Amino acid sequence: MPGGMLVRGYGDDNNLHHNHETAATSSAGPMIKIDVAYGSAQHQLFVPSHSTVGELKKQIAEQTGLEPEKQRVLFRGKEKEDDVHLSSAGMKDKSKILVLENPTSKVKKVEEMANIQEKVEESIAREESKVEEIKETEEMSKAFAAVARVRKEVDKLSERVAAIEVAVNTGTKIAAEEFDVSAELLMRELLKLDGIEAEGEAKLQRKAEVGVVRRVQGFHETLDKLKARNSNPFHDSNKAASVTTKWETFDSGMGSSTAPPPQPMSSSTKVTEEWEKFD
Repeated sequence: MPGGMLVRGYGDDNNLHHNHETAATSSAGPMIKIDVAYGSAQHQLFVPSHSTVGELKKQIAEQTGLEPEKQRVLFRGKEKEDDVHLSSAGMKDKSKILVLENPTSKVKKVEEMANIQEKVEESIAREESKVEEIKETEEMSKAFAAVARVRKEVDKLSERVAAIEVAVNTGTKIAAEEFDVSAELLMRELLKLDGIEAEGEAKLQRKAEVGVVRRVQGFHETLDKLKARNSNPFHDSNKAASVTTKWETFDSGMGSSTAPPPQPMSSSTKVTEEWEKFD
């Protein structure tokens, strides 16, 4: 325009946008199709020809889910490094590449899975241990309760034995069955104590009940002695009647443990050996 004024004609905006796209395409190169094989799957990617292998891996990750650092990109049987451009590597439109998972990543994945498995097993073991502890606690409680019941019954039976002893000492006749029944009841409590199943502290507690066993044994001995005295009052040597022989003389009127000496015959007494004849 005259005067140096610039005028942009209609349609220049569209031309400018097209020029920018052309410049961008020329800087990154034309778009090419890359066929990707990963496992049994096939993928198609469209990337600029001037892209690097590292940039290609990012698009592969979007399609396969395999992270770029875990990928191995092979073209014509050779692995390509991340900083190599596709054109420099000889890749062009419709080229085929093979993607493998890096073995080191597999090892790491296996290790990660092993660690997860180990943690799961540890968690299960802890849960099982808690269950065992709860079970052991319940068994211990049952064992302690059983031992306490035996001790209580023995205490009751001790009162029964004491009552029998008082009766026998006072001369009261007791039925023989009473002694047998009391001994049987005591023996049953010993069997209960021996039959208590327990582990750990409860087992030690049961073994510590030696005092109960000794008490029962003592009651058995007492019952045997009382039964003998009840059936034969003179069985007790301490209270048996003492039999002594005492010589008595009418002259002294006193008892003596020795025989009296022979007394001389009086002068008025005459012993004759004459035979008398009666007509």
